[in-house]
Amino acid sequence: MIIKILGSGCKKCLALEENAKAAADAAGKQAEVIKVTDFAEIAGYGVMSTPALVVDDKVLSMGKVLTSAEIELLL
Repeated sequence: MIIKILGSGCKKCLALEENAKAAADAAGKQAEVIKVTDFAEIAGYGVMSTPALVVDDKVLSMGKVLTSAEIELLL
């Protein structure tokens, strides 16, 4: 599983990254977490507000920091 965190690297982006890692661990899934800061690549996903959560190239959330429990439900 590949989890991408789309954003500029701001505080909210870092929080979403940590929550995604915790959710993958709690779900018992092996995941590679990648930070994407290139705005052209972010726009390619159709994301207009960050941070955004992408799992296996599917946008699951944008514009908010999900908790690890919320992310675990999406995985």
